[in-house]
Amino acid sequence: EVQLVESGGGLVQAGGSLRLSCVASGFTFDRYDIGWFRQAPGKERVGVSCISNSGRINYRDSVQGRFTISRDNGKNTVYLQMNNLKPEDTAVYYCAAGRRCASYYLTPADYWGQGTQVTVSS
Repeated sequence: EVQLVESGGGLVQAGGSLRLSCVASGFTFDRYDIGWFRQAPGKERVGVSCISNSGRINYRDSVQGRFTISRDNGKNTVYLQMNNLKPEDTAVYYCAAGRRCASYYLTPADYWGQGTQVTVSS
């Protein structure tokens, strides 16, 4: 069974930090590109960052310099370190596994996690 399980979300004040984790199982993790997405209330889901199976990394402009994506293939895990969080970062964050990072956007996404809530208070 394919699974992607996110964790690490929570409530934090503006300027604070969180580290999200995405643990994968049921597929050959190191062959896949992994993306982080987020969906704010009332808005569509958008790409945040993507890391290829070779380690190439891209970020959307609004998180560049504040977020860091990384992967540990030995642990089948991708991380998203989020620093200097802003209220506009409030969203449900999802990780996904797929075939190609098109810049910071994973497309297509073959597998999805269930999401983890990140809330940033002002």
